[in-house]
Amino acid sequence: MTPRTALSAAVAALALAVPAAAQAADPTNVPQGVSAGGVDLSGATLDEARIRLEVAVAPRVNADLVLGAAGKPYTLTAADSKLKFDALVTAKRALRAKKPGEVPLALSHSRRAVRAWVAGVAKQVYKPGRNARVRITLRRIYVKGIKRARALDTKAVEQLVNAALDDQTPQAPRRLHTKILKPAPAVTLTKLRRQYGTVITVDKAHFKLRLFKNLKFSKSYGVAVGQPAYPTPSGLFSIANKQVNPTWSVPNSPWAGELQGTTVEGGSAANPLKARWMGIANGVGIHGTGEEYSIGSRASHGCIRMRVADVKDLYPRVPVGTPVLIK
Repeated sequence: MTPRTALSAAVAALALAVPAAAQAADPTNVPQGVSAGGVDLSGATLDEARIRLEVAVAPRVNADLVLGAAGKPYTLTAADSKLKFDALVTAKRALRAKKPGEVPLALSHSRRAVRAWVAGVAKQVYKPGRNARVRITLRRIYVKGIKRARALDTKAVEQLVNAALDDQTPQAPRRLHTKILKPAPAVTLTKLRRQYGTVITVDKAHFKLRLFKNLKFSKSYGVAVGQPAYPTPSGLFSIANKQVNPTWSVPNSPWAGELQGTTVEGGSAANPLKARWMGIANGVGIHGTGEEYSIGSRASHGCIRMRVADVKDLYPRVPVGTPVLIK
């Protein structure tokens, strides 16, 4: 081949190559290998790309999102989330793409709207809890256990929903599930057992003192209570103090005779507070008595009398702070 012939062949080849290169760089067609939302837009015109996206992507991204919570479905529509998909803007991004690959969808939604929707779902899901509680009667302690609250983890659900609405893949989920929070109440049965580990009730009508341990009946004792003129008070009290062989501070009352206003040492024969003392309120307490024949009657000046052996048996079982129901 002569030099002139070779030159002519090169020029001809160049002339053929220019149209092909011009066609590949045609600004009116999407470059090869470019897609959006999983839809291949290669070679499409702007209008063709828009139509493909409206047909294949718009129905998917605008589909209702369903959240499963507490066994019920809750639907979030595109309108609820203020979701917007612009197929034309997305097609323009594809047309301007510099290299093959996915271009982002022109997709947006309102996070404030999602927050408001989640708050509405949370309101429907919520159920209040119930603390454990006790009801003390003279013969029995009734216990009602806890009931756990039911609540939506709003922050976690907002993140879950926003992520699903932002997801640009063809597999973007439209059915979501979330775990429900079930926080323990402030007062549990364990706490109640600690608080009411020991309880005393005094049945004035039947002259019975009952001891409860761990919310269950433990033991009963015969007692004497106040005379009609000096009644034992009724109500819910607690053990305020305890003493072994207590000193008796004699009240300034005519019934105390010549001892009124004085102090009688513990263990003295003149001291009616025998062996043990468990103070309740206003000078009233539980104590042993030398007049054990009075047990089962209204004989005291307001206090609760017990046999000496019984009060010694009860004393170590009853800490300060023990609730005392007297009726």
